[in-house]
Amino acid sequence: MIQPVDRNLMPAIQDKLDNLNKPKGSLGRLETLAMQVALIQHSLHPRLIRPCHLLFGGDHGIEREGVSASPREVTRQQMRNYCLGGGGVNVLCRQHGFQLRVVDVGVDYIGDSADYIGDSADDIRFVSRKIGFGTRNFRYEAAMSRQEWAQALQVGAEQVDACRAEGCNVIGIGEMGVGNTSPSSILMHLFTAIPLVKCVGAGSGLGDAGIRHKLSVLEDSLARFEALKRDHAGDYTGVTDTIRHFAGFEMAAAIGAMLHAAEEKMIVLVDGFIMTACMLAASQMDAAVKDYAVFGHQGDEGGHKLMLDAMGAEPLLHLDMRLGEGTGALCAYPIVVSAVKMFNEMDNFSHANITKYF
Repeated sequence: MIQPVDRNLMPAIQDKLDNLNKPKGSLGRLETLAMQVALIQHSLHPRLIRPCHLLFGGDHGIEREGVSASPREVTRQQMRNYCLGGGGVNVLCRQHGFQLRVVDVGVDYIGDSADYIGDSADDIRFVSRKIGFGTRNFRYEAAMSRQEWAQALQVGAEQVDACRAEGCNVIGIGEMGVGNTSPSSILMHLFTAIPLVKCVGAGSGLGDAGIRHKLSVLEDSLARFEALKRDHAGDYTGVTDTIRHFAGFEMAAAIGAMLHAAEEKMIVLVDGFIMTACMLAASQMDAAVKDYAVFGHQGDEGGHKLMLDAMGAEPLLHLDMRLGEGTGALCAYPIVVSAVKMFNEMDNFSHANITKYF
């Protein structure tokens, strides 16, 4: 179980912030970020150590319904690209000093994952934890079984442990899975009650006709899901059964990573639409996970702002991004660094011999 942050330290943190040699509150979000990080670490001297980025990959049965502009093979091709160091996520991990772990949880490739990955770049760790060759088509049946769901959660948790064993206390999480905006839209709708039409967007580049088709497929999937719940009530007894009906293996692994990182009192950097949907799902399982979440950016995917607002989340950036991979979270990380450095290194009124005028 995740322990909520101990807010008993808040007065001491606020006192330190207010005595830094600046007008009270003048550093805005940097101050609220510093407060959050200090609460997560329960320290007046927080540190950011060996940040790690987990990129989970998996394919989706719902992709067979034509809900994505990208063909299925792009998942495998991009996973290889990440391992060779050529993705957007690679550039940002290198820039900001993140170790990158690329994890195959369910890419649709028959054979050993190493066959399509080949030799990874020296600064990238590839991990094969394949549960299946993509999930099943949730239009007609649950995307994964309870056993597969549990296995995917464990994959996420074990990757967090691997990072933590190397001293990491900051986890970024990204994904690669053609079609994964579709389950994200449905989870958003189910857990926020926002109308589905407002939750569905272009994904990897659908036009208006494609978006209308995607919405139709998802509406039908939801109707069938409600019928399945009525006819097989014992198979749908709680939140996790709802999540596993729709989520991809890479999404389930991300949820597992988020929950376990919060258990270990680590900072969790949340990326765009899909990872926000995963954090939303994780918060349905344990609301305390949000104490550890730093929302990196508001993306350009339809519905992302609505989902963030429904969660009471205030993202650090709004750059019209919708690439995924965790790129928005990585772009936001330097702001977290600035907040911690300000909190730790800025002088105070007394020591600097500056009159405190408030």
